Amino acid sequence: MAELEALVVAMEAGQMPLEGLLTSYRRGSELLGYCRSCLEAVEQQVRVLENGQLRPWPA
Repeated sequence: MAELEALVVAMEAGQMPLEGLLTSYRRGSELLGYCRSCLEAVEQQVRVLENGQLRPWPA
């Protein structure tokens, strides 16, 4: 998350060359996908906990 935030700050600063912007955008997209998958996993664990039982996480 910190790396993604740093990329956004650097890109918004407007000081990066076009090639750097494209590379940063690609990396940001990868990081965003990773963060979303982590969030989905945690949301699933919360759903299991809300049913009153902690069940093993499926592999």
